[in-house]
Amino acid sequence: MKIGLWHAVARSKDLRSKPLRVFFDDQSLVLFRTKEGVAALVDRCPHRFAELSKGRLVENTIECPYHGWRFASDGRCVDIPGSISLLPKCRVQRYNAIEAEGGIFLASGQPTSPPTVHPMQGQDIVMRVVKSETRSTLIDTAENILDAAHTHFTHKGLLRGLSRNRCRVQVKVTRGLDWAEAVYRGEDRQHGLASAILDGARTKGVGRYRRPGIAELEYWGPHGMVLATTFHLRKTTDGVVEGFGWLTAPRQFGLGFLKSLVFKPMFLYALEQDRRILRSTFDNSCGATRMIGPLDILRREIEGIEAGEMLVPGEQHYEMEL
Repeated sequence: MKIGLWHAVARSKDLRSKPLRVFFDDQSLVLFRTKEGVAALVDRCPHRFAELSKGRLVENTIECPYHGWRFASDGRCVDIPGSISLLPKCRVQRYNAIEAEGGIFLASGQPTSPPTVHPMQGQDIVMRVVKSETRSTLIDTAENILDAAHTHFTHKGLLRGLSRNRCRVQVKVTRGLDWAEAVYRGEDRQHGLASAILDGARTKGVGRYRRPGIAELEYWGPHGMVLATTFHLRKTTDGVVEGFGWLTAPRQFGLGFLKSLVFKPMFLYALEQDRRILRSTFDNSCGATRMIGPLDILRREIEGIEAGEMLVPGEQHYEMEL
């Protein structure tokens, strides 16, 4: 039996009373809600190949918009209106689906555990879930999220760059079989508007990439983690990467909620800045080979993970100025 990995494909609020079409595992699927939870089937009626996502929900089933054939959450055909003979033994391919932390996740195999959505699961937090599409490659998108060097320029004034002074930072990169993380120490705070408002004094920053397509940023203060952003990335079509991001922070007796009201618009603004530069570099690449620079801390690890390789566990140390 194939062991599956959970992939974020939608926010919970995207799926309401109507079916939702998503692209996953190189084909279109339809998501719909039943009494048992979220169901996911290939978006194609086996009769005449109509899109089930253009149908409607009827009595805990999804109804084809062409001839009204109805399918249960496991893909079985359970009704053909007007027919008085035995139903044909046909079934639409089904995918494992689960809803967690405000998101909907699919797997093409059989996962052994629920999805790990963000690093603050199980804590008293405030949370926001955002969706984005970027014209780029998955590797470039993931690296951009975890890249500290570009923030002085792409996000000048917002994340870094309000001060010309830079801090000497020690970076420890640790690799597991299917993950890698970089821990940054020595920068007491990011010199940008967002840092001044949101995270205060800093003891360390963490950037992590893990299979399948999960990029995580953690910001730690003297009393623990103060902010985390987690992006679940996947390629949908050629040149398009879809991401679902979880923005999380401790509740802090309502202070976290007030921070979240400020953080989300700032985050969306930074996200649009990243989308513009990623789209520009993608369109301007002309098939050329990308150079790996001395500050591209996790690039090789991200490439290895996305190539399906098992990394060699270990650690390396770097220094840089941020």
